[in-house]
This record gives sequence, structure tokens and C-alpha cells, in this order.
Amino acid sequence: MVNYNVCLEGKSVLVTGAAGFIGSNLVKRLFHDVKDIQVVGIDSMTDYYDVNIKRERLQTLSSSPVKGEGHNQEWIFVEDSIANRDAVEHIFTIYKPAVVVNLAAQAGVRYSITNPDAYIESNLIGFYNILEACRHHEVEHLVYASSSSVYGSNKKVPYSTEDKVDNPVSLYAATKKSNELMAHAYSKLYNIPSTGLRFFTVYGPAGRPDMAYFGFTNKLREGKTIQIFNYGNCKRDFTYVDDIVEGVVRIMQHAPEKQLGEDGLPVPPYKVYNIGNNSPENLLDFVTILQEELVRAGVLPEDYDFDAHKELVPMQPGDVPVTYADTTPLEQDFGFKPSTPLRVGLRKFAEWYKGYYC
Repeated sequence: MVNYNVCLEGKSVLVTGAAGFIGSNLVKRLFHDVKDIQVVGIDSMTDYYDVNIKRERLQTLSSSPVKGEGHNQEWIFVEDSIANRDAVEHIFTIYKPAVVVNLAAQAGVRYSITNPDAYIESNLIGFYNILEACRHHEVEHLVYASSSSVYGSNKKVPYSTEDKVDNPVSLYAATKKSNELMAHAYSKLYNIPSTGLRFFTVYGPAGRPDMAYFGFTNKLREGKTIQIFNYGNCKRDFTYVDDIVEGVVRIMQHAPEKQLGEDGLPVPPYKVYNIGNNSPENLLDFVTILQEELVRAGVLPEDYDFDAHKELVPMQPGDVPVTYADTTPLEQDFGFKPSTPLRVGLRKFAEWYKGYYC
């Protein structure tokens, strides 16, 4: 177990992608856990998916901070892109964040095939701007989102952070691997403590509508047919959002140690962790559980004919047959591993969906 060496009390924390799925849940958690904290959020509010969901998340965040009664919490939101270098520089100059959590990114494997420019702008240029700001304004810890997509079509499972990840099968995966390489270079050159987090198929209430569980629900409710790729022979390590946030909060509080190597130069204070459920689920089993929970929540009627609304189709470009996280280093260093059962997480999603849409 590592010792925490970053105290969040009395600090300013920058969360990029703060209106996003993981970002908004992280901000809520920080206000729940830390009595004296300033959280600065930045998000470009793109229309990649329904902006109303993002605005609803922001509305929730605006009522989260507490002043008085032993609390001194402040929430500041900037609507801009991390690809705007001036905006990033302004935030670092004015608010001087001690910890930076970079969750802003253009997500989605398939979208990267048709809209590559968005990935270069946000995931490469945007991340470069964050690194440069961390270089010129000393920070205690940079934590950033990578992805299980970096493992590409690796045959060895479960995926370990020790595995070679040099063969991405999508531009999205290539940008995430690039983030890890860029962070390593800046850690080496400028002694910036950085930790990359490879997230595995995150899901939960108020999530991203482009994710399978959300998209399937929308289509089933509209009476449309859902497509199940690779004829259902896919496995995904579905990881509930609260487990992701738990991992992020713990990791934020331990920055890799700054040390000198034999050459007298800094050993890069750099780490990468998998955060996944360590329990891949077959896609057909996943769909069955989702259907059952949607009926239970009243989103779909009990007599819904699911077989008439399912189509098994081939693998899509950029997809991989399995994702499976080896979380041993996370368990060893932080005493934590995600453990929310898929049914529990999908039940919470179905109940949220019923309240929001029905």
C-alpha cells in the first residue's frame, strides 16, 4: 500500500471535462469528501451527444458546494475547450490548481473513423496544452484518462499495464496511447508527477448516450432493432462509474515519487493503472440483464418481444473482441478494486432512465 502524499484539503483542483459523465461524478464526490476545496471545471459542451444531459449534470454541480458549518467549498465552471491554449493558461494563472485531473477528451471508437479532426484537437492538442500548463505552473499531481482501447487486439488476457501496447486499432486508441507517451516525456523532462488511468467500459446513470447500454435502451424504447456486434461473441469489462470515481479519488492523493536515477537525472514520476471490473461479461448476457432491468423499472412493458428487436451483425472496424482488466497493481497500491455487479449497476441506470425520460 502506498502512502498518500497529496492532501486535497485547502487546495484548488482542476477537472477538465467536468460536464462529462466521469468528470461530473468526480466533482460531486470531491465536494462530498473534502470540506475545504476549490474545484475548477472546464468543458467545451460539444454536441457529440445530448447537451441537455451535460447541462443537467452542471445544474446538479452548482448546488453541490457548501459554505459554512465547517465547509469552505467553491465551484467555478469555465465553458471552453482545453484546445484553447489561452483559456487553459488563464485557469492555471488565476486559480493555481495543485491537482489536475484531465478527463476532457473526444471519446468513442467508431466516431473517430468518421470525425478524426475532433480527436486530434481535443485528445492531442488539448492534452499538450494541459501538459505545458503543468510545466509552467507547478502542480503536485497530474491525473489523466487513458483507455482500455490502448490494448488494441492483444491476445493475452487479462490486460496488464506491463503489456506491449503499440498496435492500436482506432485513431481514438492511438490518441490515448499518445497521451501516455506525452505524459511520460513531460514527467522525465520536467519532473511532473503524472498518473494515467486506463478505464474499462464505464457505465451508469446519466451516462453517455453513445454507449451500448444507453443506445440499446433508446432503440428498444422506440421499437427499433438493436445491433449486437461480432454476433454476440464479444466480452466487455463493464465498470460502474462509482467504482471509477473511487479509483480516481484514491489515486489523486498519491503522486508518483520524485527520485533521481543513476545518471543524476530525474526518474520519471510516472505511473499507469487499469481501472476495470476484472470480470468481463458476454455481450448477449449483458443485453439479457439490461432487458430484465428495463422491464423491472417500467421502461419497457413486461410482454416486450426482445427477440424481434435484436440483430446479430459482424465486428465493426476499430472494435476488439474482448476487454479484461488486470487490476493487481491497483489493489496492491491502493487496496481497492472495482466490484459493482453488472445487474446492480444496470438497475441503477434503468431506474435513472425511467425517471429522466419516461
